Amino acid sequence: MRIGIVGNYGNNNNGDEAILAGIIEQVTEHYGIGPESITVFSNNPPQTSNRFGVKAAPLYYKRSSATMTFMETVKKNSPLIRELDLLIIGGGGILMDFYNREAQLFGSYGFMAKWGKVPYVIYACGAGPINSAVGKWFIRKLVSGAASASVRDPKSKKLLQSIGVSRPIEIIGDPSFALPSGERREHGPKIRKVGVTVVPYYSLAYWPEANDIKYENYVQGMADNLDRLLEGRDIVLTFFSTKYPHDVDVSVEIRNRMKEKDKTELIEDNLNPADIIRISGEQDLIIGTRLHSVYLALNAGTPVIGIAYHHKVADFMDMAGMSGRCHKIEALTKDDGILRRAVAEAEEDWPAVVRETAELRNQLKTSADLGLTQFIPVAAEETAR
Repeated sequence: MRIGIVGNYGNNNNGDEAILAGIIEQVTEHYGIGPESITVFSNNPPQTSNRFGVKAAPLYYKRSSATMTFMETVKKNSPLIRELDLLIIGGGGILMDFYNREAQLFGSYGFMAKWGKVPYVIYACGAGPINSAVGKWFIRKLVSGAASASVRDPKSKKLLQSIGVSRPIEIIGDPSFALPSGERREHGPKIRKVGVTVVPYYSLAYWPEANDIKYENYVQGMADNLDRLLEGRDIVLTFFSTKYPHDVDVSVEIRNRMKEKDKTELIEDNLNPADIIRISGEQDLIIGTRLHSVYLALNAGTPVIGIAYHHKVADFMDMAGMSGRCHKIEALTKDDGILRRAVAEAEEDWPAVVRETAELRNQLKTSADLGLTQFIPVAAEETAR
């Protein structure tokens, strides 16, 4: 069995690396194959190969224009696709046109698989935003042509249907929940250890359309909120990151602006998914902006407060029944008491929050495991032909 995996991998985004690690965990266990039977199309093939022990090839070959990039990528990667028994496109929020390349890039893999008569699946993806006519066309063709399609939340399914996808779409758990949970410290009666992940919101170094004013307001608003949270309380705050080095940089800036920074710790390492789960398990609570910092905290059995820098964070928190513990990132600039109140509300019935988090983790792990059924029958049927 030869399996290919396509997604936003090898980009020092350890949330995406957690997705890849989860998919590799699933397919190697189910099919009884080794990592050497897997080819990952990656932004950094040597890094991906060294980290996971898989074969790796460039995700794309950049040329002078989008069209030339598309043509060169198809030329170089079509022979690799034809050697596969199954191509998995996903997971992660790749069904979008927020960045210029995504829809065309991932759409091209659907075409290559079709031309090579290789079954492909859309697996545990997030969708949106999808605003351009070109983006809608590529994503509609990609999803409609798959042997099976699954997304990670109901709003992604609804969005795909709104752009004309009429095929069945399943909702499954994110593959990162297939990763081992590790050990976690015992929850005490009060919140004493809080982990925080931040994102370089509208930063010139990261955001597609930078805005210095929005970035400045966000950094100051987050610093003010964290100060209010720590003021007069016996809490230790730990900054850690899932996107390296961008999130580390903004963590340093926010921490430096805090009056209560003596009550904080900062982990500046490029953390792998297992590290993030371990660190999350050492906390009582995670305040997460990155979606996969929320996912991996829940995998560790740690309650979360979500900060929605992107609709996908709010979509997940809503699906999980935790919309009351999710706050828009823009609100931090207008109210420096949001996080203090959110933590206080969680503490009002802390044993119930801990219990509900454990139950949610089990549900999400079960949902992620069920995702395998979306492509196993497809692979078995097509490969036998």
